[in-house]
Amino acid sequence: MEHEFTAQILDVLRNDFGDRGVSVFEKSHLLQYLNIKTRSAERGSKSRGSFANLYAIYVLVEDYLQKGFDTRKGYNKYEGTRFTSLLTRQRELPFGGKLQNHALNHRLNEEFRKYFPEIEYIPILRDVQENRYWFNENLLKVKDGKRTHNIARSVVEIIDRYVQAKVTAFQAFIQTCERLKAIPEENDIAVSKFIEGLLAPNADARIFEIASYAILRYHYHDQVVYFGFDLAHIKPENLRLFKTGRTNANDGGIDFVMRPLGRFFQVTESLDVKKYFLDIDKIERFPISFVVKSVEDVDTIRQRLREGAQRLYAIHAIVEKYMACIEEIINIPMLLNFFRTAQAQGYLRQILDEVIIQSKIEFNYETVE
Repeated sequence: MEHEFTAQILDVLRNDFGDRGVSVFEKSHLLQYLNIKTRSAERGSKSRGSFANLYAIYVLVEDYLQKGFDTRKGYNKYEGTRFTSLLTRQRELPFGGKLQNHALNHRLNEEFRKYFPEIEYIPILRDVQENRYWFNENLLKVKDGKRTHNIARSVVEIIDRYVQAKVTAFQAFIQTCERLKAIPEENDIAVSKFIEGLLAPNADARIFEIASYAILRYHYHDQVVYFGFDLAHIKPENLRLFKTGRTNANDGGIDFVMRPLGRFFQVTESLDVKKYFLDIDKIERFPISFVVKSVEDVDTIRQRLREGAQRLYAIHAIVEKYMACIEEIINIPMLLNFFRTAQAQGYLRQILDEVIIQSKIEFNYETVE
């Protein structure tokens, strides 16, 4: 696989290994993995970053280098690094402030196996009882003919370059938001096109979730329901949508919550029925509305999910119980319609403000240097 950032990877390797750089790249499964994970680098801020797994590699290889094992033997006798030190270091890195333990504990190894099932090595080795971690040195040593090259420094520099590309892209995104916020209202068409672009099928999942939240918040906020404990005390209440936390968080399948109705919303870019039903199971089959990053017709999406459920479960009663938990499906065309209605009602600038606020929170923008 070649993409725009591949040239950066090869540049690092040529600097480190001269004419052997391309050969080292071709012979290293770890470098091939980095190539896969950095394909979003040149696609701007709206393409998904891969920080969790890359940072798991980064902090362990960085520790390996700091202890000097790239130039001396003895890593097999090293006591390993404590998990708390690794997690602390991850969270010091750009966009890493809210990373959790999943990549270090299993996700990196699982994904690496998925891409390279024929390889006997996994990247991260750990002693669960002692809570100590090592990077698999076999993946850092690349045999090229009679020579063996240690790629640890190259790995760190490649990830550094990728992160810098993402930082630059996101800073440009925030600056664009701020510039659009400052332009006169007669140029609202530029703001409108920008926000519509955040809903593109190839947009970063986090940016899509943020834009979806901003739009849905102003879609629902002027809708009124009537609540009360008895007929004499019924009061009107506006629907209010709340974002429950960070995107891609381990939050039980709840991205947005609506008051006072108690509706749950989950944002997804997948049409894998297993993911939908897993989200439903996490909250004891409470109904969920799914916001789907797809331009497919809602009926088509629902039918695809039903067909997937029938293949998975076969039992009609089970399929119907799960399908009944899908309260509503909101696709990209629906979001665009909601956005245009909210814009016509005069909420364009408020939606842009919400995108800016949530983006800065999501990406820890204030701490990115």
